[in-house]
Amino acid sequence: MRFFLDANILVSVLNKEYPVYMYTSRILSMAGQKDTTLVTTTICLAIAYYFAEKKHGSDGAKKRISQLIAHIDIADCGKREAMSTVQNKKIHDFEYGLQYYAAVHSNCQVIVSNDLEDFYFSEVPVLDPERFFKKYVQ
Repeated sequence: MRFFLDANILVSVLNKEYPVYMYTSRILSMAGQKDTTLVTTTICLAIAYYFAEKKHGSDGAKKRISQLIAHIDIADCGKREAMSTVQNKKIHDFEYGLQYYAAVHSNCQVIVSNDLEDFYFSEVPVLDPERFFKKYVQ
């Protein structure tokens, strides 16, 4: 299965943000497992880098982002996703629309996010880390 990871999931792992880190770190450990692909976008990586740099400095953030990139797929987030977002009248937050269509266009079956309410328009299941963990990891 393909699982899309929102920026806040990446931030929680990079910065070891408890209590959600207990779940998100285990979710990231699924990378490389047979029949499991973790996916994000460059936008999510940029957001995660910003918060990691605040906590760990530039070198620490680059090292952490590099480790993520080595283990997860990066979905396209370009013109197709932008056009899909602006054409969907249900979507009011452009960034979440971009993430959503990146997940959809890369065939992700689930979106993992701490911000469930921001994906109110999603036709793809959106789970918080704890629910995702209980359903797919345990």
